[in-house]
Amino acid sequence: MDTIECRRCEDTRPALAKPPFRNERGERIQREICQICWGEWLEHQTLLINHYGLDPREPDARTFLYGQIDKVLLGDGEGAEIDTTQEGSIEW
Repeated sequence: MDTIECRRCEDTRPALAKPPFRNERGERIQREICQICWGEWLEHQTLLINHYGLDPREPDARTFLYGQIDKVLLGDGEGAEIDTTQEGSIEW
């Protein structure tokens, strides 16, 4: 099993077996994010989807989620906080 120096946790851990998306973002995630951090992201993504009532098939929801991936996993920013006053809607 291949290992990588994970951008998020800064540890050497197992790499993803394949890109999670069929595009440059997916390839970058495979190169830079370990399996453990990707699993943690999927849990966080589920929280975002459920809290904001997102339908990942809708373009606006995908744009929001991809933006969170870019900030949380591939950038140095913080992800969207789950604001309970905004339940059922998302703010850009």
